[in-house]
Amino acid sequence: MRSVLRQFVLSRDARSDPDEVLRLAGSSFAVSDGTRPITLRRLWLDTFDWRLYRSGLTLEQVSSRGETHLLLTGRDGTVVAAGAAGGRVAWPARLEALPLGPLRDHLGRVVGVRALLPVARAVSTVHDRRVLNSDEKTIARLTVDRMSVTYPAAADVTPRLTVTALRGYQTQALRMIGLLAAAPGVADGGSQSTLEAALAAAGRRPGDYSSKIDVRLAPGMPAAAGMAAVLTALFGTLEANLNGTVRDWDTEFLHDLRIAVRRTRSALKLAGDVLPGDLASRFAAEFKWLGDLTTPTRDLDVYLLGYQGMAGGLIAATADELEPFHEHLRRSRAAAQRALVRGLRSARFTRLAGEWREALAAAAASRTRPTIARLAAARIARAHRRVIRDGSAISPTSPPESLHNLRKRCKELRYLLELFASLYDPAEHWQAVRELKALQDCLGEFQDTQVQREEIRAFAAQMMEERAAPAATLLAMGEIAAGLAARQRQARIEFAGRFRDFASKPSQNRIKALTRAAA
Repeated sequence: MRSVLRQFVLSRDARSDPDEVLRLAGSSFAVSDGTRPITLRRLWLDTFDWRLYRSGLTLEQVSSRGETHLLLTGRDGTVVAAGAAGGRVAWPARLEALPLGPLRDHLGRVVGVRALLPVARAVSTVHDRRVLNSDEKTIARLTVDRMSVTYPAAADVTPRLTVTALRGYQTQALRMIGLLAAAPGVADGGSQSTLEAALAAAGRRPGDYSSKIDVRLAPGMPAAAGMAAVLTALFGTLEANLNGTVRDWDTEFLHDLRIAVRRTRSALKLAGDVLPGDLASRFAAEFKWLGDLTTPTRDLDVYLLGYQGMAGGLIAATADELEPFHEHLRRSRAAAQRALVRGLRSARFTRLAGEWREALAAAAASRTRPTIARLAAARIARAHRRVIRDGSAISPTSPPESLHNLRKRCKELRYLLELFASLYDPAEHWQAVRELKALQDCLGEFQDTQVQREEIRAFAAQMMEERAAPAATLLAMGEIAAGLAARQRQARIEFAGRFRDFASKPSQNRIKALTRAAA
């Protein structure tokens, strides 16, 4: 049994004559010639938002000598699960492309609905050697890995040397490591993984994408320049998700794209008046078009993602009876996706992207007042007052529209808190968003269930018109609609308590403290 004790990197001086590094001259240890070098074709996979890496996992597809394996390892290199089907999968791919088994089970708990995409490719020449003591017993193995990255950019990685000790010889192996560490051309390799080394050589780092707004605003910067920075970052997120949305790799690309669009529209509505000229009004209609373009596909995604839950919750009907509805959703989604792709590839979108980038670059140079901190304080305070006012007016007899309107007010406050998050203390900001989110979730459940009930009626009418709706399917859809109605009633009951918590004195004081600190 072996355990990795140390990793080193070999300097440029050591590349031309690695034997000099491994010989450990003057010691009682000897290095065997070892096995013949082998060539490995390596492919690392992760989701677009790095879910595996953020969970301390690495998924690598390794091909050598006609065999291909998938290895899922932990942060310390321990193999968590393995599979032999990687060579038959065309990446990017969703988990359904993998055979059932422990590997797929482990991945599913982290990856969810996201596709696995190549994040790096490389070719390695690996040479294993044995380290022998004076009794010619093998105490450790030295593995030299010379790797050339081919994706995301061509680059050579500094050769890596791994020392793996055999059980019972750790003490001797540690002594040998001390000699090795002092050898010319050898440097400590630290804890950098092979994936991290490959990406670093190619000029990239793992975890470099997030759908969150990653902009550091200085409180004293002009408001127009600050808004331009935020809007530029949002458009960067939108563009980062374009390819995955068009190619339909997974549903989260469209989801993140839509969030970027919604945040942009809210920013233009709630704080766009500080931007130069008519910039906000000029682009508001274009981003509304973009939001409307993406809505049908996302709405159908929501149904399809929740379909198994709907089918599994049936009591009077069966999953087989509901299947025609499932097929109708798939056909409708395919048509909506085609329309979405046409829109994203249209001249209108191309023109929007170019003109928007140009307008934001000009706005970034603005030096007019107020400061971004004062703008944030004023707009968040106003949005918060509107939520408290509208929510306090809702009674058990208020119409559903009053809760729908309050949800819009809550969204506006949430977006403002997200846009200006970097101006606040992270802990206080997190708590404020957490309290608002609890209220939003309740209002979202109330509205979403009503919308879905209405859409199911529309689906049923469309299926009847297409003569694709057996009576049993319509009855099953009716059962789902009844379940949605029950969930909506429960959300209405829970609303009073959720709003009372949000409108409590401590919660209101927290928002006020945030705005005072920003101002």
